[in-house]
Amino acid sequence: MQTLYRLWLVFLPLQLLLIIGALGMTLGVMAALIVLLLRGGIATGTSAGGQEALLQARLQRDRIAPTFTPEVQFWSPWIIRWAREYGVDPDILATVIQIESCGHYLVSSPAGAQGLFQVMPFHFSEGENMLDPETNARRGIAYLIGSLQRADGHIGLALAGYNGGWGVIPRGWGRWATETRNYYRWGSLIYMDALKGKTTEESEALQSWLNAGGINLCRRAAEVLAPLQTPQAPQAP
Repeated sequence: MQTLYRLWLVFLPLQLLLIIGALGMTLGVMAALIVLLLRGGIATGTSAGGQEALLQARLQRDRIAPTFTPEVQFWSPWIIRWAREYGVDPDILATVIQIESCGHYLVSSPAGAQGLFQVMPFHFSEGENMLDPETNARRGIAYLIGSLQRADGHIGLALAGYNGGWGVIPRGWGRWATETRNYYRWGSLIYMDALKGKTTEESEALQSWLNAGGINLCRRAAEVLAPLQTPQAPQAP
């Protein structure tokens, strides 16, 4: 027993050195990830050419991913058309619609955001119908494209910019509002589940969003969309 104790004492400095080294490495990796996140440097892992090829392949699809709720699926033909017209991945558009309105094209937020993409009034020209799905999509997608450009294609940062304004993109996670952090987290994870082809039930991210209050928005959307099951896009009053 004494021999074992002496051996333990002899190797104690080495043990401490190994423990400190392991902790240092862990903290170093965490710090690097935090710095990358704050600077927006976590990339998709795909080259520019690969991203373009992936986008073109996704633009050839005829439906959005099964991840999204039925209220968003209602808009699938229009989302596909808008995606091709503006050159944006349809599942990114569907992710924005999911979180912003759940397909409720007549909804207005307390802050004044309007319609399917929840676009603020100052993005519209005088005389435009803010609740018209086509007009709302045009303005919302234009802002999203600007966000994607400023985020250098980083989906999470682009979604954060869509929610909190382009100015939050270089500001970093630590200086974001809680709403923007949640938008980044839910949006990124829902989009990733869409890329994987997960269903609504399989997507933990979407279920988390629904449980956080999204289900109420979707119920309201379902009531509005129920009588509108036609091949034509509904028109705002």
